[in-house]
Amino acid sequence: MNETIEQIQRRRSVRAFEPRPVEPGIRDLLLDCAFQAPTAGNQMFYTVLDITDEALKAELAELCDHQPFIATAPIVWIFLADGLRWLGTYRAAGLAPRPLGPGDALLCAADALIAAQNVVVAAESLGLGSCYIGDVLENRERMRDLLHLPHGVFPAAMVVVGWPTEKALARRKPARFEREYVVFENAYRSLSPEEHREMHRRQQEKGGRVPPPFEASIEAFWKRKYESGFAVELNRSADGYLKDFGKG
Repeated sequence: MNETIEQIQRRRSVRAFEPRPVEPGIRDLLLDCAFQAPTAGNQMFYTVLDITDEALKAELAELCDHQPFIATAPIVWIFLADGLRWLGTYRAAGLAPRPLGPGDALLCAADALIAAQNVVVAAESLGLGSCYIGDVLENRERMRDLLHLPHGVFPAAMVVVGWPTEKALARRKPARFEREYVVFENAYRSLSPEEHREMHRRQQEKGGRVPPPFEASIEAFWKRKYESGFAVELNRSADGYLKDFGKG
């Protein structure tokens, strides 16, 4: 164990921040850490939007599944998968690139998410709290208008950062699944129904909880997440973004 590993293992999502800003020098440092992330071909196929307008932050909080803490976060950064960085470079060189495809979209999204994770790890090392907001993919039409997003560019993730409250620091990090259910050697295999049950039971016990009845707890989660209105909207908007990506 070293300090970096301890920080990674300790890190959990923070959704409550102290009402004080993050100093400009620290903001710059976090961005520098983002830029040092691995990137395909050293091309940095992403753009970072620094959301500082308070009215815009408030609207984004509503669009991202009604999460008011977004509006109060000192740092709100949106990491965009940016295929136009690629096309713009080629066109500047007098080339006629092919249309962007789904593989390009995934590559750009990976670049953006890896950079965002560098920010999250760096923030934890400085005593800051952070939270990923996947809901930034929802409400595609309004989000495009607000952020002036052209075809070939879409939000990969929002990350909010700030100084965590004492209550947020005291919140227990949820236990993760045991590795035997996640890591397989050489080839994929599906878990059996019995393994799914055992995986969730052990996760609950690892977190110090009495495992609830499996069927009822999973059905509740299914309704709250997988079959929820925001999940339907997320998929609708993501489908649109990917279809429009090649029009860049």
